[in-house]
Amino acid sequence: MGTAGPPVSSGSCYPGPGGRARGVTRGTIGGRPVRRSRSAPSESLETSVSPLPTRLHVPGPTPLPDAVREAGARQMVNHRGPEFKAVLGRVTAGLGRAFRTQDPILVLTASGTGGLEAAVVNHLSPGDPVLAVTIGAFGDRFAKIATAYGADVTRLAVEWGRAAEPGDVATAAREMTARGRAPVAVLLTHNETSTGVTNPIEELAAAARAVAPDVLVIVDAISGLGAVPFETDAWGLDVVVTGSQKSWMVPPGLAMVSVSERAWAAAERATMPRFYFDLAAHRTSAATGETPWTPAVGVCFALDVAIGLLEAEGYEAIFARHRACGAAVRAGLRALGFALFADPAHASDTVTAAYVPDGLEWSALNGALKARGLILAGGQGKLAGRILRLGHLGAVTVNDVLAALALIEDALIALGLPPADRGAALVEALRAADASVQVPAGSGV
Repeated sequence: MGTAGPPVSSGSCYPGPGGRARGVTRGTIGGRPVRRSRSAPSESLETSVSPLPTRLHVPGPTPLPDAVREAGARQMVNHRGPEFKAVLGRVTAGLGRAFRTQDPILVLTASGTGGLEAAVVNHLSPGDPVLAVTIGAFGDRFAKIATAYGADVTRLAVEWGRAAEPGDVATAAREMTARGRAPVAVLLTHNETSTGVTNPIEELAAAARAVAPDVLVIVDAISGLGAVPFETDAWGLDVVVTGSQKSWMVPPGLAMVSVSERAWAAAERATMPRFYFDLAAHRTSAATGETPWTPAVGVCFALDVAIGLLEAEGYEAIFARHRACGAAVRAGLRALGFALFADPAHASDTVTAAYVPDGLEWSALNGALKARGLILAGGQGKLAGRILRLGHLGAVTVNDVLAALALIEDALIALGLPPADRGAALVEALRAADASVQVPAGSGV
């Protein structure tokens, strides 16, 4: 597993999906020895495919299990033929089980942002009053998409690092209604990766509906669905969007969207322009096992295999594994002296944000981490240079988290900021993981 990490438990209560997803042996690519040309400098190789072992801990793209990576390298098939029809059928059925919905799932060849654009343009008309609840950079992006297409957007902007309050959502919807502009739709972010906060979507949706019973609830679930509990139908969500490169352990390239009957009815009235992202065209093609445009066939192959791995593990086990990883990261970073950014009551189990220590530049810390093969994300927007973000979603286990924490500790020591008690972060992380799954301290997690 990549670089030599700290002593960790020999077993794992939540070992995660099958296959090796982390770094490879030093001096190899995919486990094979690297052959260097005498005339070519080593730097030229490292700028294309690094031979160094790496641990990718950004909040997407996430590491790929071997079986998923190999599936994506399969030979192409006719995307209008029976082979792809079978793949698409398995993928959409599996996604329906993960989304917890009876609504159809549509697979778009696009990033998650493309899925959000599709969610907006298919269900709204220019001038429609929309309530955008934003708790970070990606909530802001969702609101910008609606504004760009002419929606009349009212923003409920929450302090970054905090989750939205149901009472505030209800108040905002009530004020819009009092102005004669009752919201046609509410835009919600499930898991805000720029701040490491998870919104209470069930409560927020209910609060909006209590004021505007017919409001469309449109949810960006890109970085949470598949890793933490989520109930599309039970929570009354109309449009839900996720992306392949997050919890699904698949390369970027697919946006997956569920659409309720209420949303389909709204789509018939909506007049925002759309062509590539016309969900009605996708629904028509899906009925015959196809997509309206050429799909990312290789990514669909990978997603097919990834869903099989996830279902073999079981979603309850997946949720517990991510809960343990989130608890471990938060405890470990605190023990290393980091101040966490998110409200603890709504801290994400897929990504953790922490302030860069005083007296240390993010660029210096990031450089030290990269030199040790650890890839983290920095802050976005107004948090650029102020925070780091450690992703722990997809094919990740607590042992991966412990190794990442050990590398962070080593970098801090090299930068002259050693923790008070070397190794304590790993102990605290493992204790927190154990407590999160309610097993005796010291058990392997």
